[in-house]
Amino acid sequence: MTLSNPLLQDFDLPPYSAIRPEHVEPAVDQILAENRAAIAELLERQDGTPTWQGLVLALDELGERLGRAWSPVSHLNAVCNNAELRNAYEACLPKLSEYWTEMGQNRALFQAYEALAAGPEAAGFDVAQKTILDHALRDFRLSGIDLPADKQQRYGEIQMKLSELGSRFSNQLLDATQAWTKEIHDEAALAGLTDSAKAQMKQAAEAKGLGGWLITLEFPSYYAVMTYADDRALREEVYTAYSTRASDQGPNAGQNDNGPVMAEILDLRQELARLLGFEHFSDLSLATKMAESTPQVLGFLRDLAKRSKPFAAKDLDELKAFAAERGVSDLQSWDVGYFSEKLREQRYSISQETLRAYFPVDKVLSGLFAIVQKLYGIEIRELSGFDTWHPDVRLFEISENGQHVGRFFFDLYARANKRGGAWMDGARDKRRNVGGELVSPVANLVCNFTPAVGDKPALLTHDEVTTLFHEFGHGLHHLLTRVEHAGASGINGVAWDAVELPSQFMENWCWEPEGLALISGHYQSGEPLPQDLLDKMLAAKNFQSGLMMVRQLEFSLFDFELHATHGDGRSVLDVLEAIRSEVAVMRPPAFNRFANSFAHIFAGGYAAGYYSYKWAEVLSADAFSRFEEEGVLNPATGRAFREAILARGGSQEPMVLFVDFRGREPSIDALLRHSGLTEDAA
Repeated sequence: MTLSNPLLQDFDLPPYSAIRPEHVEPAVDQILAENRAAIAELLERQDGTPTWQGLVLALDELGERLGRAWSPVSHLNAVCNNAELRNAYEACLPKLSEYWTEMGQNRALFQAYEALAAGPEAAGFDVAQKTILDHALRDFRLSGIDLPADKQQRYGEIQMKLSELGSRFSNQLLDATQAWTKEIHDEAALAGLTDSAKAQMKQAAEAKGLGGWLITLEFPSYYAVMTYADDRALREEVYTAYSTRASDQGPNAGQNDNGPVMAEILDLRQELARLLGFEHFSDLSLATKMAESTPQVLGFLRDLAKRSKPFAAKDLDELKAFAAERGVSDLQSWDVGYFSEKLREQRYSISQETLRAYFPVDKVLSGLFAIVQKLYGIEIRELSGFDTWHPDVRLFEISENGQHVGRFFFDLYARANKRGGAWMDGARDKRRNVGGELVSPVANLVCNFTPAVGDKPALLTHDEVTTLFHEFGHGLHHLLTRVEHAGASGINGVAWDAVELPSQFMENWCWEPEGLALISGHYQSGEPLPQDLLDKMLAAKNFQSGLMMVRQLEFSLFDFELHATHGDGRSVLDVLEAIRSEVAVMRPPAFNRFANSFAHIFAGGYAAGYYSYKWAEVLSADAFSRFEEEGVLNPATGRAFREAILARGGSQEPMVLFVDFRGREPSIDALLRHSGLTEDAA
């Protein structure tokens, strides 16, 4: 089997095109069996005090072998989903869950870690090694190492079920997104849409052998209708389909319904928290985060909401007045995007579509690379002749002073059978292996931008440019690490509410004239963004920032409150409605089922953690304010950020790293100023 199964081979980059669904389960079964035998043997050999090399490094090697096989499978399941691969992937989830639970509850392994931490070798450990040991001992406790056998078994059952339910949530959302389309045969119905959006819809129709235009629920298509379609009934129809995906409402009510999945996930998370001695899942979530307590997080979010809500109310009043002047006196959710874009155009004489012509993808990439080369002293070049999962995928290499640092894949465009959203995934960690060789890191950066149409290059909206910078920030955190121990290398071991610091930090350059000069150039003439357009764009930066802020706070508070109060008799919808009453200024219609597609918290690792975006934004805005003081492309400040934050991965607590860079603890002032939410901005 080993000879014919690519997942069991030694490879540098994964042989994506050779991986078949039938390879997945046999590879995982074989590796898990071999790892179990190796762990048993390793523990038998631990006579006397364990060593770092004999224990931690040996386990890293086993983890790396499993990761090398599973990472490409998990990645393909997200970007090239099909029924056979999905079945193979799902068949492995309970096996992997069982394996990790066994590891976390292996008393001999736990005792070996305790002995290593208390032994003489530990005195000479570097700060990363000490942190890795602390986190390992903490994680044993959070895996139920101290529980009686029956409760340990229940812990394992819950974890297995949760991994299966998270995958089911994700699949049902993908299926629901693909299950609704609308054919348009009269172009007049698409009045208001941009030429690029219509061309995209025409291409979508042709791909399915249809005539006319095809509206889908993939984000670029949905966004185009919501922002530009003059036909109010069409906007309502598309909004209804999108906002009721995977629910008991809307055109496909009851199909792929995530309602029961969410209820079961929340019950199991609460049970898990109680098993481990926490009152609620929110408390368990915070055990591995920077924030200290449920009241601290809720207080932070509610304070921001109180500051932002008056700005949001003012934004909405202006929008309602503007829509009323144009004959719509009862502004609805499907009108907000449309009239907001019209108001932005009127107020700032600028539209996303005008800007798009100045952000062809290659210009944006070359500018992004120029910015990080200047800040961090690295070089980036594109590679060719590599194995891939789709023809649009590109591969790049980072080097420094001629030395290889790492590589990253870009998969930038929306397509069928690809999960929505944008993310960075560590495909391989930087680490020094048991033979003393340095293994270089590899990252996958995935987005869902509007692809190229016809002979035009892919043109990005400024929002898409910002998303690209955000994900690249995560990528740099993974790739520019100087930590050589797997457990704290790159984003490993970084508290979840600090992991968004490097990503949100990168977004700032999309709004700085020096950054924009590098990333913009008209796709036909190559001319940089004209000064008048630049001025308008910067003036419009905080357009509706109050509405944007309360929307993010609604999501964050909903997530946290949901996990901090579960069991009080309220349904998911009850909690959401209560939070909306508290912070929202505009109520969506009663049929809206936003929660049923909130994959971040039900299938993506942000459970009782969505607040991390705002928490980390305080850190990132304050970190960037040092660049505002010293120069936004100042190489010395760039190197300081790289060495204090990016290079050190999860080797120390995030607050220690932040203070090292900023010279003090973070302040919320920079975030409020950047968002235009201060009194002088009103």
